Amino acid sequence: MSRYNIIMIRRISLLTLGLFLAVPAFAAPDTVKVSLKTSEGTILVAIDVRHAPITAKNFLGYVDKKNFDGTTFYRAARAKGVPVGLIQGGIRKNYVRSLPPIPHEPTSKTGLRHVNGALSMAREAPGTAMGDFFIVVGAQPSMDAHPEAKGDNVGYAVFGKVVSGMAVVKKILNAKTFKGGTGAMKGQIIEQPVKIIEARRVS
Repeated sequence: MSRYNIIMIRRISLLTLGLFLAVPAFAAPDTVKVSLKTSEGTILVAIDVRHAPITAKNFLGYVDKKNFDGTTFYRAARAKGVPVGLIQGGIRKNYVRSLPPIPHEPTSKTGLRHVNGALSMAREAPGTAMGDFFIVVGAQPSMDAHPEAKGDNVGYAVFGKVVSGMAVVKKILNAKTFKGGTGAMKGQIIEQPVKIIEARRVS
């Protein structure tokens, strides 16, 4: 092989290497879309894996194991006189379907907020959230955590938002509820819970 050919091969190799290094690596997506197919229609949500990684991973774990399939939206909490509220669904403390509780990710840490269509985790004390979640209708900043909040006053963990299907959310919110009951859910349990037929990732 001539000296000229050797020089040309080296130049081509260096050029190829330079082009390879110049191509940026594909970054992981910030959100993962999930389709919640219900008996009242489909709700498409975007799960924020970047800002709320712990809560997002938990929710996607239930989706991937199909633990939401056959569960329901069972709660419709409507505020009197103002167009805000929330619908709540999930495993409803069915421990056969449950995964371990997760650490609380407050909005003061994630930067996410309870805006219209926000997807957030239901819980009792901080660190008890498992497989129950809710979607808010209308902005509800009272559910956010303030930077100085401590103890149980740390709000709820937003981890996504509705991309499409808010009409379905509002339809569920307006479902007929029982008048009785006690505690925070008094008058908010849906008489005929709305079935979550399946929850699947959307590519």
